[in-house]
Amino acid sequence: MTRTPFLRLLDNIDCHWNINHFSRKTYVHFSKAKPTSIKKTTMSLNEAKRIAAQRAVDEWVKTNTAVGIGSGSTVVFAVERLAERVRKEGLNVICVPTSFQARQLVVEHKLTLGDLDRNPKLYVAIDGADEVDRNMVLIKGGGGCLLQEKIVASCAENLVIIADYTKNSENLGQQYKKGIPIEVVPMAYVPIRERIAAKYGGELKLRMAIAKAGPCVTDNGNFILDWHFPQKYECDWTKVNIDLLQIPGVVETGLFVNMATKAYFGMADGSVKTQEK
Repeated sequence: MTRTPFLRLLDNIDCHWNINHFSRKTYVHFSKAKPTSIKKTTMSLNEAKRIAAQRAVDEWVKTNTAVGIGSGSTVVFAVERLAERVRKEGLNVICVPTSFQARQLVVEHKLTLGDLDRNPKLYVAIDGADEVDRNMVLIKGGGGCLLQEKIVASCAENLVIIADYTKNSENLGQQYKKGIPIEVVPMAYVPIRERIAAKYGGELKLRMAIAKAGPCVTDNGNFILDWHFPQKYECDWTKVNIDLLQIPGVVETGLFVNMATKAYFGMADGSVKTQEK
């Protein structure tokens, strides 16, 4: 049948309506669809700490050895993993703690508790850090245990650091903003504070306690000065550390220079980054 101009016009109108109708239905369908959820790939800081701690314990702890147990939140996961390996593998490991907190962790997990009197030489010490720079210089002591941590680390053949990715920096002070802890004899904190500020600049603050009035007191009965140092990225930390230790009344610093063997950083993507000196 021959299509008249009028019939062709109707065909066009019908086709146009169907297309629009389909488009309207399609738009309504997709507008009502629930948005696709995006899986979260960023690992929490605690999980990052856990994977770093587990890998370090698996690679460094051997049977019939004495191990230094550090302090802080990351070490909790290391002790958990160590206790698991002791139960499953029957490891014979003596644990030498660096603080009251570390000692409690060892006792709670029913691990063998030791000390430096009976175990003056350790195969490895596993500890956390507040910051690690590109040269493996550490800031430690954010938890106030720097003196005993450094003593135990100095007795270990290897010092292994475990941390999350926020503790890995190019230069000290890049990410950790609470300063370098310096443990001092209480009667000397004012002259020490003034002497360091005069020589190196920056600001030194007496660390205050949280659950009590007055200054924070370490396990050794001392005070802590937190040194917010000037950001000199090419600073010779070996020299600075020696200079600080020569000031009468300075017991120890939170600078750990040329001490760490290897560092493990749990990353946001679930991997573990390692760094060696």
